[in-house]
Amino acid sequence: MSDYPKIHLSFPVEDLDQSVAFYQRFFGEEPVKTRPGYVKFLPSIAPLNLALYTGRKAAGDATNHYGIEVRDYAAVMRHLERIRETGLEIREEMDCDCCHANQDKFWVKDPDGREWEIYVLNRDLDETEVRSDEACCPVQETADASGISGQAGSSDSQACCG
Repeated sequence: MSDYPKIHLSFPVEDLDQSVAFYQRFFGEEPVKTRPGYVKFLPSIAPLNLALYTGRKAAGDATNHYGIEVRDYAAVMRHLERIRETGLEIREEMDCDCCHANQDKFWVKDPDGREWEIYVLNRDLDETEVRSDEACCPVQETADASGISGQAGSSDSQACCG
């Protein structure tokens, strides 16, 4: 369990058991609280309080992705190997120029489609280093099942930010 302060995220999930299994593998830890329709994780890899509960996604929930920044490349690789051993599908992006920085990272997706990255920021890029032919986290129009439009970052696997 990490120290305070913590960021609190509360996610509605379609299948609580499936989501708990994913987050146990992703964090490498058991939940700290389990109640009917509710589970809480306090993972040691991040100052995070993650609550999962059965329910629907909020209307207009257009989050692009979530990330855990670690200290160095070795930490990225430790988490990558640990998560790879669990069998989760992983997308790697090493030495990636993205979002005005060079990063080493990998991605996993939870059962409800939320993407998580574990990454290290190698260095910031100045304006001359940013490639103009590469869109980074492009904003695109989205519509939910009710037809409500909004903007969201790309979740295309070809985009650098998720």
